[in-house]
Amino acid sequence: MRTILFSSQTYDRDSFLGTELPAGIELHFQSARLSLDTVALAEHHEVVCAFINDDLSAPVLERLAAGGTRLIALRSAGYNHVDLAAAKRLGLSIVRVPAYSPHAVAEHAVALILALNRRLHRAYNRTREGDFSLHGLTGFDLVGKTVGVVGTGQIGATFAKIMNGFGCRLLAYDPYPNPQVEALGARYLSLPQLLAVSQIISLHCPLNEQSKHLINRESLAHLQPGAMLINTGRGGLVDTPALIDALKDGQLGYLGLDVYEEEAQLFFEDRSDLPLQDDVLARLLTFPNVIITAHQAFLTREALDAIATTTLQNIAAWAAGTPQNQVEG
Repeated sequence: MRTILFSSQTYDRDSFLGTELPAGIELHFQSARLSLDTVALAEHHEVVCAFINDDLSAPVLERLAAGGTRLIALRSAGYNHVDLAAAKRLGLSIVRVPAYSPHAVAEHAVALILALNRRLHRAYNRTREGDFSLHGLTGFDLVGKTVGVVGTGQIGATFAKIMNGFGCRLLAYDPYPNPQVEALGARYLSLPQLLAVSQIISLHCPLNEQSKHLINRESLAHLQPGAMLINTGRGGLVDTPALIDALKDGQLGYLGLDVYEEEAQLFFEDRSDLPLQDDVLARLLTFPNVIITAHQAFLTREALDAIATTTLQNIAAWAAGTPQNQVEG
């Protein structure tokens, strides 16, 4: 079964080829992002394996179906980039990786908190230049601080457990409360209530119609002045231009992003020799209290191995007529 992996990087090749291939699966790696310009590369491939920034809109899916593709195997948990109605109409099956390593993403969120709090990025640059002064590097103890966890699925629950270990007071927001999070002593509140009393807010919810721009100008106004916001979920959870005003007036004291709403044309590529054309991202990068990483929270050996294993199992199960981890339109 011919399978093409779009947006594949060296680490994808290593993890997939390092996993025992089920019988009948033939892998082809393509570094290009799937789009209308590259969809022809998928012709005669029964399976297309796509990542988060690949274009799976109706026009692309139509071309895929016409070229013989029957299965879209996502290397991600999220599927907001897939036109599910079009896939159903075209008879394309969609499978995903519902969980790989919640620890990978949760730990990266904690890394952003620690780096922002203790100004590690600024301290690193200073000492490399021979500046050993401590001015402007004062942080705060995490113990006793109030942490708001927005979205308490597997990743959010893992993050809550880590922050509980720091001695933080936990608050949570989720339409479906998680007993594991409640067992840590977390109180579930409405989002405005959580934002109003949390000193650190971390986003771990999926992106859908209800959660798009969950953090916007109105919700940012609820924050305690100087609060910290972390987003390792999806870029579209945040109205990014609104963050700039909140940073300028001090309402937002710290910002850590691993995802960005307009990341598709930027992330996962070396663009260091090119001028940055995204004015919003360029402005964010000028703030000393902002750290942005390029969607690397998932990037651990354990997570990559789990993604490869589950994806290959999904393809084999679908081929055997016993599909698993299907996304229903």
